[in-house]
Amino acid sequence: MPSTDPQAIEQTSGRANSYATGWRMWVPVAVMMTCSWLSYIDRQALAVISPMILKDTGLSATAYADAISAFSFAYMIANPLWGSLLDWVGLRVGMLAAVGIWTLASASHAWVAGFLGFAAARTLLGIGEGATFPGGLRTAAESLPLSRQSRGMGISYSGASLGAIFAPIVITPIALRFGWRAAFLITGALGVAWLAVWWIVARPPLLRPAPTVRPKFTWPNALERRFWLLVVGMGLGGAALGPMLYLCPLYLNRVSGLTQKQLGEVLWIPAVCWELGYYFWGWIGDRFVRDEARPVKLYVALAILALATSLTTWTTSWVAALAFLSWGMFIAVAFIVISLHLAARAYPREETGMVAGIGSGAWSAVVAILLPVYGPFFDHKWYAATFISLSLIPAVGTALWWWIGRSAKPAPSLKAA
Repeated sequence: MPSTDPQAIEQTSGRANSYATGWRMWVPVAVMMTCSWLSYIDRQALAVISPMILKDTGLSATAYADAISAFSFAYMIANPLWGSLLDWVGLRVGMLAAVGIWTLASASHAWVAGFLGFAAARTLLGIGEGATFPGGLRTAAESLPLSRQSRGMGISYSGASLGAIFAPIVITPIALRFGWRAAFLITGALGVAWLAVWWIVARPPLLRPAPTVRPKFTWPNALERRFWLLVVGMGLGGAALGPMLYLCPLYLNRVSGLTQKQLGEVLWIPAVCWELGYYFWGWIGDRFVRDEARPVKLYVALAILALATSLTTWTTSWVAALAFLSWGMFIAVAFIVISLHLAARAYPREETGMVAGIGSGAWSAVVAILLPVYGPFFDHKWYAATFISLSLIPAVGTALWWWIGRSAKPAPSLKAA
């Protein structure tokens, strides 16, 4: 009987040869890397200059966390929606619409002052940015052969950590010199520039030609085992990345006494570890996990390594605290990359955008739940409770992932890719 597996069909039909060759095959994922870079510049702008904004507007840490949570809830819903939309309407049109929306949202921060204004701007930003990671995984699938797609996904996603690296370096001097509102106008201008580049790049031969028949719109099926394996693997395993990203500047400011200028000089450090994580774990996925359907030992090891985050408050040294936070981000990225790697093999290639939407939506849902909890924790100075609980969430996710997948069938081998 002929194979019905989309990946096997792709290999035997000659479609695998429709990719660009040489360095050109990496151009689309490189452009998507700049997209995720831009998305994190936009979302991190608020976090990086949060001490300045809170002082100027009088917002509390609780209101600040609630505004970020509004972004997370919108982002949670938008990820699976954009994932399915990108599979349906195509990458080129879908990403133009998404980045256009969030560019307007980012610039709108310059004209708000209170909680409702920030919450509205963050909500619209979350709606637009929900396409970022579905677009990244979908781009890797449409421009690279199977044996390189985890690395392609890692490159596409790595722009997020690059954005976190550059945000304090770029945003802080602008905010100090021209005011925090000017920083959001700059991010809006960057969005317009990216739209022009994507209009040129997102077409054959760099991306595969659009199918002659439009695929049907597919919504995630929450009754499937593979759905929940991705949800708990990425949503809970990588959960610590979000709170650490948003709360790290406040912790170093309030506990370690770093000024806004000093934060701008050091906040790139955990982001570098985050960036390295995408490349390292993407390589691990392609090299060592490609033929293993359930890498239980790897997940357990990662859950144990994540416990180091709990040591953040056990030191009076801001250097050590920053090191623990950096390590936590590095390990959280492993759960994200490996979970998406496994899910991309479990779903057909035509649903790759939806896969990333499920994972990113689950991750954002967990972050949206955690931030309203940790905001009051910070107002009450319960810092130890914050970081100890964050370190335990990956262990809970690993246990659930093992339980859900304990009788799952092996994924098809990709050695032929």
